[in-house]
Amino acid sequence: MMEVLEQLTFLERGIIAGLVVGILAPMMGAFLLVRRMTIISEGLSQITLAGIATGVVIGQSGIFMQDVNPLITGFLFALAGALIVEKLRSVYRYFQELAVPIILSAGLGISAVLISMSGMSSTEWFNFLFGSLLTVSISDLIFILSAGTVSFLILIILYKEWLSISFDSEFAHTSGIAVKWMNLLFAVLVAAVISVSISVVGILLVGAMITLPVAAALQVSHSFRQVILFGIMFGESAVILGMLSSYYLNIATGGMIVTAGILILLMAIMIKNLRYRILKTSFEKA
Repeated sequence: MMEVLEQLTFLERGIIAGLVVGILAPMMGAFLLVRRMTIISEGLSQITLAGIATGVVIGQSGIFMQDVNPLITGFLFALAGALIVEKLRSVYRYFQELAVPIILSAGLGISAVLISMSGMSSTEWFNFLFGSLLTVSISDLIFILSAGTVSFLILIILYKEWLSISFDSEFAHTSGIAVKWMNLLFAVLVAAVISVSISVVGILLVGAMITLPVAAALQVSHSFRQVILFGIMFGESAVILGMLSSYYLNIATGGMIVTAGILILLMAIMIKNLRYRILKTSFEKA
């Protein structure tokens, strides 16, 4: 397995990572949409930036080890952030929307301090913020494939339980589902998906990759399952179009993927409106 990965070019590593993100981000986005928690991706992406900066500073200082993968420290911070958000939502029971701004502010503040302490160039930080095909190393790809596979399997196995919790948590609780532990596990998966997505779309654009494909899918879907399936299809299309255009035009990968996602969303809205007008005209003629 390792020999196969070592033979991959940087472009092939980037495409594989992008395809994984194109599946996971819309799947997670669909569940976050039903829970009305899509904004959590913005807060956790900022705390993930703090984790990445921590990994960079630790690696440069050599306190523990020099070869620290920033994605792993980013995941650990995202995981801690997700758990803290869940705790804050219970603390501020009637003002649960405060949880995300609190964690977002903390992430930005810590990131600003640690970035100023690191010796990395602005170009390297630009790649973290907006994504780049060149930044997906072999160790990054191993982390993305491992975390992505585990997250995908858990989402599939516990699909019915999370669907029940997302639509009616009280009914899920009376049905015997351990809602509290399922929510904690869901928070872990959100952190994993955000960490996996950073190498491809960048920290600042992770939220767009989670929401745009799902927003487009809502325009053409008639069930929650269709939202997921169309979301994955639109997500993969945005990733492929964005990465190819980024490679040939030498433009930030994350920006091109998000631009492709916006175009797909606009096309989905236009198709829905066109279909509505056709049906309305047919009804009036009848």
